[in-house]
Amino acid sequence: MNSNSHKPFWESKPLEQMTPEEWEALCDGCGRCCMQKLEDRKTGKVQYTWVACYLFDIEACCCTNYAERIRLVKGCSVLTPSRVREYRWLPKTCAYRLVAEGKTLYDWHPLVSRDRDSIHMSGISMKGRAISETHVHPEDVAYFAMEGRL
Repeated sequence: MNSNSHKPFWESKPLEQMTPEEWEALCDGCGRCCMQKLEDRKTGKVQYTWVACYLFDIEACCCTNYAERIRLVKGCSVLTPSRVREYRWLPKTCAYRLVAEGKTLYDWHPLVSRDRDSIHMSGISMKGRAISETHVHPEDVAYFAMEGRL
């Protein structure tokens, strides 16, 4: 018997072998990837802001046009197993990053808790906490920088 047969897919499969459904299920729904980010050109460090992409529904904590987001939003990235390690801007809590680094998912991750709302109850998600970029002048985004790095 395979020792991996009782482990969840995210602990038993490399990212590259996950089905599209498994890959999508890894997303915890925090919405942090939909926030604008500031990068220090000298150090490469990334700082998140409270400013959300205009497609981000702040109350539902999801993209309003996920299927077309790449076409509609300049700079929106498709996260893939082959590129996940390149995205240094992924939060330290991101399941894609954690699995790529061989780490375990947090207890509040919906795959672990079996509760889709656990991410919001944990305080990790951007639900109800962001401001749409439609209400912020591009030159003012830096004023909405989050404290610390994710």
